[in-house]
Amino acid sequence: MKRVVVTGAGTINPLGPDVAATLAAMREGRCAIGPLDFRDVDRLSVRIGAQVPGYDPAARFDRQQLALYDRCTQFALIAAEEAIAQSGLSFDGELAERSGVVLGTSDGGHNTRDESYRAVYEEGKNRVHPFTVPKLMNNAACAHVSMRHDLRGPSYTVASACASSNHAIGQAFWLVRSGLAPVMVTGGSEAMLNFGGIKAWEGLRVMARDTCRPFSLGRTGMVQGEGAGAFVLEEREHAMRRGADILAEVAGFAMTSDASDIVMPSREGAARAIRGALRDAGLDRSEVGYVNAHGTGTAANDRTECAALADAFGAHADRLMVSSTKSMHAHLIGGTGAVELLAVIMAVRDGLVAPTVNHEAPDPDCPLDVVPNEAREAKVGAALSNAFAFGGHNAVLALRAA
Repeated sequence: MKRVVVTGAGTINPLGPDVAATLAAMREGRCAIGPLDFRDVDRLSVRIGAQVPGYDPAARFDRQQLALYDRCTQFALIAAEEAIAQSGLSFDGELAERSGVVLGTSDGGHNTRDESYRAVYEEGKNRVHPFTVPKLMNNAACAHVSMRHDLRGPSYTVASACASSNHAIGQAFWLVRSGLAPVMVTGGSEAMLNFGGIKAWEGLRVMARDTCRPFSLGRTGMVQGEGAGAFVLEEREHAMRRGADILAEVAGFAMTSDASDIVMPSREGAARAIRGALRDAGLDRSEVGYVNAHGTGTAANDRTECAALADAFGAHADRLMVSSTKSMHAHLIGGTGAVELLAVIMAVRDGLVAPTVNHEAPDPDCPLDVVPNEAREAKVGAALSNAFAFGGHNAVLALRAA
């Protein structure tokens, strides 16, 4: 079994158009949640979210590309471009033949779907754009990343709601660790901030109308965002031979199913995933200094996740730093784990733990060190990234310092 390292990272999300800006925002504890700006927002009862600010698709892509790229695909391409550029890799020959892409998304081309429904049902049109299907399909982003960079190995999309990115990164990790691929581009992307996307989530009655306050007493729910994160995972010896800058090591991964309820989280299922990631990484729980929590800001998720961490870490839970960066960039659904992994890398590489902002008061149901409101300097040798999705899908990544 080969060791797997991260040699490139890229992103576009509400906190910034790239990794440097995103990490700066996390260090400052900046919150990107604000009023939504799109068609018919006045018909919604939930009117806040975290949009990518100042984003102009025409500045990034030409007209022919935009005819094929939904906003979700655009974000994925931007993030992957940055990650691959940082890695210093150029894919050709055998490397191109064996390297691939695994991306996560919950709903793929949601803006294309929303626009097409409007055209047919609201405006009475009898035709939609001929590229509607290839533009909205969940594997579109993965396909375009593979074509853009000539990645001809294993390439596919994972769709497991809010765990999509972690599932994708975990499977890319397995592919490299097993020797099936020397390099994999992985991560996730989501763009669901439109009238239909928010209206559907309103129906669940889990959305906050003020802001996202994970683990805080009086929290009122989750807030939705958009964006993408991408990473280059590489076999460690391959990276070292070429003198690559190694950002962190992916040490382990585990996934479980609650098999109990379609929307309510399970303490036991989450704890099994956490313990599984530690076991897969060969980490003692005392070696973990930080957990980037799923931390949605709903009463049920935060309470259940804290209980699961207490179960999995035992007495060490009292010495664990746990934060939710969703308090800053909101919940990017299928893309959220990828953006959150940047905070995990920052913790193990730079010794800086991102905060849980908007925190007002401790909740007795969440008796952990949630790094409230201000980033913290700390030596972190190993860290976890949690993702727990509707459907009872749990995916936990373990990283250690390179």
